[in-house]
Amino acid sequence: MKIFLSGIQPSGALHLGNYFGAMQPAIELQGQGQAVYFIADYHALTSVTKPELLRKYTFDVAAGFLACGLDPARAILFRQSDVPQVHELAWLLSVVTPLGLLERAHSYKDKVAQGAEMNHGLFAYPVLMAADILLYHADAVPVGKDQKQHLEIARDIAQKFNDRYGEVFRIPEPLIRETTAIVPGTDGRKMSKSYNNTIELFAEPKALEKRIMSISTDSTPVADPKPVDGSILAQLMQTVGTAAQYETFTARMRAGGCGYGDLKKELAAVTRDFLAPFQEKYRRYQAEPAEVEAILDEGARRARELARPVLERARGATGIGHGR
Repeated sequence: MKIFLSGIQPSGALHLGNYFGAMQPAIELQGQGQAVYFIADYHALTSVTKPELLRKYTFDVAAGFLACGLDPARAILFRQSDVPQVHELAWLLSVVTPLGLLERAHSYKDKVAQGAEMNHGLFAYPVLMAADILLYHADAVPVGKDQKQHLEIARDIAQKFNDRYGEVFRIPEPLIRETTAIVPGTDGRKMSKSYNNTIELFAEPKALEKRIMSISTDSTPVADPKPVDGSILAQLMQTVGTAAQYETFTARMRAGGCGYGDLKKELAAVTRDFLAPFQEKYRRYQAEPAEVEAILDEGARRARELARPVLERARGATGIGHGR
């Protein structure tokens, strides 16, 4: 049985970019093999410094995944921090990881350029990520085109370890959805908490509409046709709406006689309808925290069972332990 692995960082409220970029692809895989999904709370420490927020975001990610369709009977969902073996493996991997490989990581350079604190955790992020992937003997990792480098680094580290110590790790393959578009944020850049341009999955209706009404648009007069190519509104409608809704929406844009305010209200209504089933389930999980915690605890137990033999092989290969 193939093992699929994915992780999501609990660094803020979940948004449409999280759903279409990571959550939906992961949930679709849970019937195709053994799905292993972790909430990367150790990784989140590079950006979330308040303990109460980290605990809240971590729980919210779990509740969000469950609300959006993750089935704990078919997938393993757990906190990264509940599997301590990941840190020992990260150290074993770090001794074969070239410094230049980490210096070339796009995520590190991007975050530093945005003003993030330069620290070891941020710099060594790819090594811990490699440990996350390799610890569970994953066959494939679903990634977007813009995230492919993360997996390439993990593959490079695994190969260097295998070259030195023997065939310990399975080299995971990227599972790239060619049809997955990058979800634009309210300012046109990739939707990201770092840019404060997100549309939250579980926002209240008024807050959701306010966010959509803030989307950047040009100054085309009401009477004139609106450009569809490159339009944030059109891209988001294509993401959350049906094919028929998208065709109707873009036909109105091309015809003219409709202002951006009305188009945004239409997009907000379609987005509300799309999110309504998820939000209903999310509220239920928020009201039953013990159920979510039980799912996470069981997921961690199963994850540790997968991790134990992999770590033992890595320890034995390097000479760590009591063997002769």
